[in-house]
Amino acid sequence: MKSKTLKENKDFRRLYYRGKSDAASCLVTYAMKNRLGETRVGITSGKKIGNAVKRNRARRLIRAAFSQYEGRLNGSYDIVFVARTRTAEVKMQEVQRQMEEQLVKLGVLN
Repeated sequence: MKSKTLKENKDFRRLYYRGKSDAASCLVTYAMKNRLGETRVGITSGKKIGNAVKRNRARRLIRAAFSQYEGRLNGSYDIVFVARTRTAEVKMQEVQRQMEEQLVKLGVLN
């Protein structure tokens, strides 16, 4: 099941205020059930992370890590991943490990 992309600012804000969240050293995850019958994913990386190359690398790592778990989700969710300063500097396995822990903790993953 391929997920769609979250693009609207109002969707991001709704998740920040009403969604459940979990933070780790290189990733913050916000998740909330939706009634759309499909999972929507948004990825943000602020200016604090560094230049465009670092921000894009962070987003790429998060996207690749999430693709490993896409098929194992419990139902349909809106998920936002926020990259942190360390995200661009760690290996993908580290991002995957933290993402799996967070998704399990938030009840998104079995």
